Amino acid sequence: MSEKRRDNKNRILHKGESQRKDGRYCYKYVDNCGKPQFIYSCKLVPTDRAPKGMRDDISLREKEKGIQRDLEDGIDASGRKMTVCELYEKYTRVRGNVKPKTVDARNSLLRKLKGDKLGNAQISAVKPSDAKEWAVRMRGKGIAYTSISCDKRSLSAAFHMAVQDDLIRKNPFDFKLSTVIEDDREAKAPLTPELEKSLMGFIQGDSIYRKHYDEFIILLGTGLRISEFCGLTAGDIDLEGRRITIDHQLLKHTGKGYYVDKPKTQSGTREIPMGKPVYEAFRRVLENHKDTGIVIDGYGNFLFCTRRGYPKTAISFEDTFHGLKEKYNRYHEEKLPEKFTPHTLRHTFCTKMACAGMNPKALQYIMGHNSINMTLNYYAHATYTSAREEMERLTA
Repeated sequence: MSEKRRDNKNRILHKGESQRKDGRYCYKYVDNCGKPQFIYSCKLVPTDRAPKGMRDDISLREKEKGIQRDLEDGIDASGRKMTVCELYEKYTRVRGNVKPKTVDARNSLLRKLKGDKLGNAQISAVKPSDAKEWAVRMRGKGIAYTSISCDKRSLSAAFHMAVQDDLIRKNPFDFKLSTVIEDDREAKAPLTPELEKSLMGFIQGDSIYRKHYDEFIILLGTGLRISEFCGLTAGDIDLEGRRITIDHQLLKHTGKGYYVDKPKTQSGTREIPMGKPVYEAFRRVLENHKDTGIVIDGYGNFLFCTRRGYPKTAISFEDTFHGLKEKYNRYHEEKLPEKFTPHTLRHTFCTKMACAGMNPKALQYIMGHNSINMTLNYYAHATYTSAREEMERLTA
């Protein structure tokens, strides 16, 4: 009978265990891929004290239990050593064919990870507290809540992939961000009916902004996304049938320039009916329209163009909305919201239709929302007046 191996304290060592000359303990095992792996610790059992000059560590026997659990559950031990940066890069590789803006966002997040200690951490070592501390650090660097939220969503998806691949058991990013850092985003405020009427009267009578009157009529009367609006061509407008066909959007990227893409969501392809004000606005636009000859990705005859003949983009409207807000607020007691953008008009349209009692599914279709929950959120802007009118209608 062979003699049992013992450590320098005369304790019997288990199969796979050994002690090095420097006093450290080693455990050798074979992973699920058939490859030999080694783990080390300065302590054999939890009650041991770390030898002088050595950093305290989890005992070898505790590590062995974790390894056996991983082997039984099929966890890939080698994959656990992957860093967060390596995991995120892998995640982006398997989810290709994305839009240029998404590529920019991915590159931005990777740069942030490489500049933070989380990026070099092994994914098996990342705990929920580490993920939460990362969010706090990002906020401390002045990064906006919205950006941190988007980055957290991406990292959560990457770690979810790691869980599915049996690299780790739990997703450390599975927490609500607002419980860690303050959600300081400004609430999206639609224009009140009174403010909308006042604004449109101001635009119509102003020598500078009156040229944008029909654009505002259309945006306020359709709820179009600004990229969908900018992509409109003469062929998308059916005056006789009084409908607008939405099957593309026009975008502009710093490196790519102008390009045409599918609508933002799967439900974005739709036909929007025209109300009378929108019909009249499109009729005036088409009467004064001249094809500038610009063709982008097979689309031409764009309806809304700059002085140089190029179709307008969201960036084109930034100065327009900023300048209009500044001028309007100088002459009116009730001010336009601080964040006044084309999306304010989309938000106003949806809220107005919701408060008027439009069927939620019909409104979801017109807005091009993938989820009815997004549409129903606009009902939260109902006022006492609209609630009273609805109560009177239903109880009459």
